Amino acid sequence: MLTLPSSTVMEPTGADAIATVAPSNVRWRIFLLMLMLIAINYVDRASISVAMPAIAREFNLDLATQGLVLSAFFLTYALMQIPGGMLADRFRPRVVIAAATLGWGLFQAVAAASFSAWILVLTRLGLGACEAPIYPAGCKLNAVWMPANERARGATLLDGGVPLGAAIGSAMIAGLIVEFDSWRVSFVVAGLGTMLCGLFAWRYIRNTPAEHPAVNQAEAAFIARAHAHEDALAPAASGAGAWAYFRHRSVWCMCLGWMCFNAVFYGLLTWMPNYLSATQGLDFSHLGLSLFAMFFSGFVGELAGGQIADRWRVRGGGPNVVFRTLFGIAAAVATLSILGVAYVRDPFGVVMLLCATLFFLRWCGMYWAIPGILASRARAGFLGGCMNFAGNIAGITVPVIVGFIVQASGSYFLALMFFALAGAGLFACSTAIDYGRKLPV
Repeated sequence: MLTLPSSTVMEPTGADAIATVAPSNVRWRIFLLMLMLIAINYVDRASISVAMPAIAREFNLDLATQGLVLSAFFLTYALMQIPGGMLADRFRPRVVIAAATLGWGLFQAVAAASFSAWILVLTRLGLGACEAPIYPAGCKLNAVWMPANERARGATLLDGGVPLGAAIGSAMIAGLIVEFDSWRVSFVVAGLGTMLCGLFAWRYIRNTPAEHPAVNQAEAAFIARAHAHEDALAPAASGAGAWAYFRHRSVWCMCLGWMCFNAVFYGLLTWMPNYLSATQGLDFSHLGLSLFAMFFSGFVGELAGGQIADRWRVRGGGPNVVFRTLFGIAAAVATLSILGVAYVRDPFGVVMLLCATLFFLRWCGMYWAIPGILASRARAGFLGGCMNFAGNIAGITVPVIVGFIVQASGSYFLALMFFALAGAGLFACSTAIDYGRKLPV
């Protein structure tokens, strides 16, 4: 279960008296809100995958064209990652998060009016451009609002919205399609709900603890002391530009590791509905329940991973030991589970293996703590954007690659082998990062 840590500071109440004041927990409420926003992000993103069987019938799409439609979102999403991170660093995260949420909600709703696959592609391109800044801005919030020993939980709350949104979205979109016999209605409902949440994000989020009216002096002091301690241990700035981070192996491994992670996750997100429908014979009602079970397992696993990491670090675990161990376990178990899917024929067994895959794979949501570990708070948005740009190269290419593999081979076996290879790459990259120091840039 997620536990919110508490700490206390001593506040003078008079000349000789000192009272103990409990810090407020606004930082955790902000990250619970980010959890909700990322979940909505993935409801909108995953809606196309769940609706694809119906869309493919309506527009008469072959598998290769379906892959192109599924990948369109990731083109603009990837290209806007680094600009999105720079916007968060320059204009600060509050306005970026609110504007992005309103924008992608609008494109999600407008997609319901598509009358051809290519119009749908255009709306997906707009959706990708608007969703892109949300993660770099969230990464910036993690660096600014969280002490070092709380960033793993902050990262998994931020990224935990991915499997939660995929779980809720899969069930919700499938349910709306069944209820209204229309994928278009489901897109309108999702888009309008997103825009309402964007307004709420603007109302509650602030860029720094000092700006938030609900943060008491005790919480502000707790965060400030933690950041001062972190800054005292950091190397002196060299004055080099932000791109100098790429002189360091850890940054390349972070980007390549996130690319491998996304190759597995986006492959499952975009093609598992079709796989379960075509290969395992699941109809929309059973498909929605199966996808919910898979992605909710990922949500539970993600929060569990963040708890384990932060508790281990509080008890004295070094960052290299903690992160290399947890990422290594996650990559190894996920890879073995995917290999099992390739050889199991029972639908229930396949779904259980996919649940195990996502439970452990989502531990890698802690990757969103890495930009704040390696970079200064002033550059955390930029480095988070670089990481997600690299990761979403997989988002652009994997749906197309899998579509061509399945169409050429007539089965999903080679696609599953491709996912397993990406899992091995995730293991190699994650265990090569130095999590123990900030980079001298």
